[in-house]
Amino acid sequence: MNFSEVFKLSSLLCKFSPDGKYLASCVQYRLVVRDVNTLQILQLYTCLDQIQHIEWSADSLFILCAMYKRGLVQVWSLEQPEWHCKIDEGSAGLVASCWSPDGRHILNTTEFHLRITVWSLCTKSVSYIKYPKACLQGITFTRDGRYMALAERRDCKDYVSIFVCSDWQLLRHFDTDTQDLTGIEWAPNGCVLAVWDTCLEVRILNHVTWKMITEFGHPATINDPKIVVYKEAEKSPQLGLGCLSFPPRRAGAGPLPSSESKYEIASVPVSLQTLKPVTDRANPKIGIGMLAFSPDSYFLATRNDNIPNAVWVWDIQKLRLFAVLEQLSPVRTFQWDPQQPRLAICTGGSRLYLWSPAGCMSVQVPGEGDFAVLSLCWHLSGDSMALLSKDHFCLCFLETEAVVGTACRQLGGHT
Repeated sequence: MNFSEVFKLSSLLCKFSPDGKYLASCVQYRLVVRDVNTLQILQLYTCLDQIQHIEWSADSLFILCAMYKRGLVQVWSLEQPEWHCKIDEGSAGLVASCWSPDGRHILNTTEFHLRITVWSLCTKSVSYIKYPKACLQGITFTRDGRYMALAERRDCKDYVSIFVCSDWQLLRHFDTDTQDLTGIEWAPNGCVLAVWDTCLEVRILNHVTWKMITEFGHPATINDPKIVVYKEAEKSPQLGLGCLSFPPRRAGAGPLPSSESKYEIASVPVSLQTLKPVTDRANPKIGIGMLAFSPDSYFLATRNDNIPNAVWVWDIQKLRLFAVLEQLSPVRTFQWDPQQPRLAICTGGSRLYLWSPAGCMSVQVPGEGDFAVLSLCWHLSGDSMALLSKDHFCLCFLETEAVVGTACRQLGGHT
């Protein structure tokens, strides 16, 4: 693998454009747009305050910068750098901002989720939508961009409204059989809308009958010898008497920057590290807090919040557990390669972890000091990804599939 130089970053705000040509990043109140291939700066925009959210339009021609504290959104054009737009929500405030699929309308959610304001960049017209619910995923668009579904909360009950995106007129409105709706999502064909209460369990449903096919349990002990369990192992270098560090490292700290890390295949039964949930507090860490399908839908990756160090990889074709990766630190996030079944994982340390059906890799991220990888995002080609730390980011360029496959097949493969 190869790595780019390290660039400054604020608030983990770094995103590839949908067409894959550009990379946008933020440094305080500045928006930097780079060419993906050369990483040269193409545009540098200055906003009115510190940027808290960025989002590309679907056609990669515009990018919005939201400043929630000021109730402001500024929009910049890549084709016409001299053009810009400012949207001020005033006393209504601002808690969320996103593009419509056509890339010419911006949807702003006001404070306390009182309403959504739809701003048109073409006609400068404004539309208002009432009663949006404050939830994890309350807005979803069909892939063709024709319809929008919105989760609503009124009179202590959950509803969903369907709007036509061409004129933002209400098409359908119905209540849902939920106690506290958490999210909504259109099916890829736009014919079915999924609504869910919570993600405490992982269940696989038939997309025709909507009956449960199976349920994936996440036990703390793996007994099946057919399941490959990869355990991250750390081997610290030998330290001389004069190399001891003081004060001693605190418990739970990440791996030493100079230490080696690799995967070892564990023999069953394997007991995974569990975290006892604090059930007397709000939002306890329990149940399935993260899941993602591979681009070919062959695999499903999950994380059980009370077994935070483990990533579970399920074979969807055979409806069984395929592999488990147990890290030394809690898993912060994972994301599939857009082009092949290859999963990238980060745990907040200075390493990047990759899984594929061929095996696992642990990769040290170079750089001065300890580059703590807090988040990551793939380029649509699958050839590179951006690795994000608190104050910096860099690009990781992956080798060809053949080279990576050879490295992965090594027992406890690492670089």
